[in-house]
Amino acid sequence: MTSDELQAIISAGIDCQHIELSGDGQHWYATIVSSAFEGQRLIQRHQRVYATLGGRLQTNEVHALSMKTFTPAEWASQAAKTE
Repeated sequence: MTSDELQAIISAGIDCQHIELSGDGQHWYATIVSSAFEGQRLIQRHQRVYATLGGRLQTNEVHALSMKTFTPAEWASQAAKTE
């Protein structure tokens, strides 16, 4: 799987304002920003992303996905800290 394919899968299931992906085709690292995460705990956010992948984790099409999930306000706060 390519990063473009993975991004398309996630974007199809979650309205994302920003996605950054890196990885080797099996092990992925993602930063996902979505207003859909408003009011959700971290585990709920991750479950939502995993749900967009469907069975791809069970079939090993995506072996591992580490992620950071943010609301747009949290993402803006992160950006302000690095300036």
